[in-house]
Amino acid sequence: MKLLHIDSSILGEASASRELSAAIVTALTRAMPNLEIVRRDLDADPIPHLDGRLLAAIRPAPGADPSSLAIDEKGAAALDEFLAADIVVIGAPMYNFTIPSQLKAWLDRILIAGKTFRYDESGAKGLAGGKKVIIASSRGGLYAPGMPQQANDFHEPYLRAILGFIGIDDIAIIRAESLAYGPEPREKAMRAALASVASLVAGMSARAA
Repeated sequence: MKLLHIDSSILGEASASRELSAAIVTALTRAMPNLEIVRRDLDADPIPHLDGRLLAAIRPAPGADPSSLAIDEKGAAALDEFLAADIVVIGAPMYNFTIPSQLKAWLDRILIAGKTFRYDESGAKGLAGGKKVIIASSRGGLYAPGMPQQANDFHEPYLRAILGFIGIDDIAIIRAESLAYGPEPREKAMRAALASVASLVAGMSARAA
């Protein structure tokens, strides 16, 4: 099996989402020793945001001269990695109520018509089903259902919606919230999130057995 590990935080070693995603990948590797890991760090090696030049490379106009088109090597590699993966672990911090722009640039490269979705007379059809996606979610405030700032959560609902659009419905979220409330709440939230990793991986291992 192949696992794709995505990190998007710009905080380096201080990042909660990086700590969580690393813990998830480590636990999965111990439970599945033959797992093949591919890592993509969207801060250390960012994918350029789409512009008109790169869009033409992805969706060339009919009759366009191939030699005149930009080459989107990073975007093409990101799509190939995603399509080959059985499990995708995404480190996704909340920035300004939504995902980092680095992660959005990656998503723009994997939502490709004819590759991960298509349209027909009945509407959109996801083509990337069958993958397990685990999101390592970190947020400074409290945004989970029933929490005071739930209405401002354009982070996890967006990720669920965009992954669902391409056919992925097997999504798990390891969440750490209230990280900006002080050292004690942060430590408590991270401890709880890390503890939930073990139960998630145990459940996956039991289903795979």
